[in-house]
Amino acid sequence: MTPEPDAARSVLSLSPELLEAVHRVAGTEQLLVAMDFDGTMAPLVDHAADSRALPRSAAAFAALAELPRTTTALISGRALASLREVASPPEKTLLIGSHGAEVWMGPGSTELQLDDAQRELLADVRRILAEIVDVAPGTLLEDKPAGVVLHTRLAADDVAEDAVAAAKAALQDRAGVFLKTGNRVLETAVVHASKGEGISFLRQATGATAVVFAGDDTTDEDALGSLIRGDLGVKVGLDFTQAEFRVEAPVHVSELLEALLRERTKAVGA
Repeated sequence: MTPEPDAARSVLSLSPELLEAVHRVAGTEQLLVAMDFDGTMAPLVDHAADSRALPRSAAAFAALAELPRTTTALISGRALASLREVASPPEKTLLIGSHGAEVWMGPGSTELQLDDAQRELLADVRRILAEIVDVAPGTLLEDKPAGVVLHTRLAADDVAEDAVAAAKAALQDRAGVFLKTGNRVLETAVVHASKGEGISFLRQATGATAVVFAGDDTTDEDALGSLIRGDLGVKVGLDFTQAEFRVEAPVHVSELLEALLRERTKAVGA
């Protein structure tokens, strides 16, 4: 017999230890709930423009944004424009894009501005990567305000490895160019930034007394590594992590956010 939707939904896969940590962090005075998007709130997809948060994750996240003494934020490798398009974030949600290079703290936030030398360097980086893409079938480029991303998800494994190796050989010793390797992507940037710096900035800006962060990629380890005692860090997936807790897939992030919403709602008396 097929279970009713509500019955199936009520079966949580979160460990008792993780649920206890959710209960603990939900009682903090000022909570910051900062989430990665792709691979965390949204399943990974072949085409970046097709990414969307799972409905349960989106609903719980939006409800958290409305609670007293609770701030929500998205911290993504995406450019802010791309993040807004796919995530449709709640109005009150703060946004960190391009791995921390772009910041939106509400109306009036200033946009990222490159100086002449950075713009010239970025154009040179793009030219080098475009030459690699021309001879590597299945790879493509994504432009960001402070960088260019080499995507290899649609390429054969050997082609992807050769393309990334060629890009690293050409750029890793280039002054002013910063590289990050992610899930079938190589991120290049002419501004140094990290998700860990993004977490630290948001913690200070919001006066958070505890932070919840979940992420799936190697670039999310910067954020997970920046967490302090009393915070809650969750790795999504089976890769190596320094996070204390782990869930297997974005569907379990939905359960995490719903559990956090229940506990935080009780804690703030909403």
